[in-house]
Amino acid sequence: MVAWIVALIAVAVAIWSATRTYQARREAYGASARVELTERQAKAAEARTLALTEEIRQLARKRIPAAATALSHRSAPVPGLREASGIEGDAARLLTEAVQAARTAVLEERGRVDAAARSAMRGTSAKIQSLLNQSQHLLHELQHEYDDPRILQLDFRNELALRRTQATAVLCDAWPGLARQNSSLVEVVLGAQSRVPGYERIKVANHLRQERLALVARAAEPLAIALAELLANATAYSHPDTEVPVTVQQTAGRGALILVDDAGIGMDDDALERARTLLAGPSEVLLTELGDPPQTGFAVVGRLIARYGFSCHIESSPYGGMRAMLRIPAHLLTVIDDDRTLSVLAPKPVRALPTEAADAGPGAAAPAPEAVEPAAPAPEAVEPAVPGPAGTAGASDSASGGAAPPAGLPTRRRRSRRAASPEAPADRRRTAEEEPGLRTPERAGAAWAALQQGTLSGRNAPATPPQAPQESPSDDQGDET
Repeated sequence: MVAWIVALIAVAVAIWSATRTYQARREAYGASARVELTERQAKAAEARTLALTEEIRQLARKRIPAAATALSHRSAPVPGLREASGIEGDAARLLTEAVQAARTAVLEERGRVDAAARSAMRGTSAKIQSLLNQSQHLLHELQHEYDDPRILQLDFRNELALRRTQATAVLCDAWPGLARQNSSLVEVVLGAQSRVPGYERIKVANHLRQERLALVARAAEPLAIALAELLANATAYSHPDTEVPVTVQQTAGRGALILVDDAGIGMDDDALERARTLLAGPSEVLLTELGDPPQTGFAVVGRLIARYGFSCHIESSPYGGMRAMLRIPAHLLTVIDDDRTLSVLAPKPVRALPTEAADAGPGAAAPAPEAVEPAAPAPEAVEPAVPGPAGTAGASDSASGGAAPPAGLPTRRRRSRRAASPEAPADRRRTAEEEPGLRTPERAGAAWAALQQGTLSGRNAPATPPQAPQESPSDDQGDET
C-alpha cells in the first residue's frame, strides 16, 4: 500500500515537473518571439525614419527648387517621392502639401517682386519717354535750320530708343504716352515701319478697298507699337538680304488685316506655343518669365491686344519663316475726311486686274479696246463693197478679214494697229522711272535737304521776278510726334 502511495506521488511529481518545464519553455519561446518582433519593429521604424529623412532631404534639395523652376519653365520635371511604399499616407500627404505651400509662397513673392519692378519701370519709362519726346522736337527744329544728314540719323536713333521705352511702359501696364487723332491705316503702317532697324527691307502693299480707311484715335498709337514689334521680330530673325513683305487689306467683316511675312529661321513647336500664349493677351505677364535677356516683343503685343481689342495670330509663312496676322475689328476703324491730305509716302491701293488680263498672266498688258465706228456713219465714211478677183471681198474687207456687207447697211471695220515706234520702249521706261514709288526716309531726307539748300540759295540770291510756286517734296512718314 505504501509502495502504491509512493509511486502515485512520484508520478504526480513527474507530471508537475513536466508541466513546469513545458510552461517554462513556452514562456521562453514567447519571450524570444516578443524580442524578435520588437527587433523587427525597431528595424522597420528605423527604415521609415531613414526613408522619411531621405524624402525630407530630397524635398529641400530637389523637389521645392524643381517646383519653383517649373513655374517659369512648364516643361521642367518635378520629382515625386523616392520610396512611396516606405512612406505612410499622412507623411506622403504632408510632403506633397509642403511642395504646394512652397509653390504658392514662390508665386506670391514673385508677384510682389514683379509689381515693385513694374512700378519702378513705369516711373522711369515715363521720365525717359518725356525726355526723348523733347529731343525729338528739338531734332525736328534742327532739321528746318540745318541740312546735315546726320541729324536724320540721330532722329532715327532717337525714334528707336522711344519705341523701346514705349514697349517697356506698355509691358508695365502704363499708357503708351502719345495721343493721336484718327489716322490713316496705311500711314500708321508706315509710321511703324520708320521705328524699326532695317526699315528699308520692309515692302508695304496696299490692298484696301477704301483708300482713306483709318484707325480711331485711341487705337492708332497702340496698333503702331504692336506692328512695330512684329516688324522688328521679322527683320531681326531674317537674313539682311531678304525683304519683309507687309500686306494691308480689308476683310469681309468690315475689319482690316495686316500680314507680316519673313523668310527667317522660323520657330520650333515650344517657342510657337509660347508665342501664341503671349499673343492671346494673358491677364498678367511676369517680367521674370521673359527670359534673360528678356524677349518682350510678343508680350508687348499681347498686353495691347488685351487692352484695345484687336487680335494677332502667328503661323508658318509661305516665304519660309513666320507670318503674323494682325486683325483689326470694325469698331476700331473709321474713314477720315476728304479734306485731310494723305502722306505722299503712302502707297496707292493696288487694284485687281481684269479677268482677261489676269488670265493672260501678270506680265501681259491689258488689251486695247477695239475701235468701232458708229452704227450710222456719215455717207463718206461708208465704202461700197467692191468685188475682188474670183468673187472675193474688196480691199477694205480684206483688211478686216470679213465678207462684204449687203448694200445699204453700215460698215463696221477694225482699225489697223499702228506700228510701234522705236522710241516707245524708251518712253515707257522713262515714264516708269519718273513714277513715284515708295520713298524711304533716306530719299525723303535727301529731298528735304535739297529743298532747304534751295531755300537758302534763294534767300541769298538777288531779287528776281516772282515765279509760279512749285510743290516741295514732303518727308512725312505718317508717324505723328
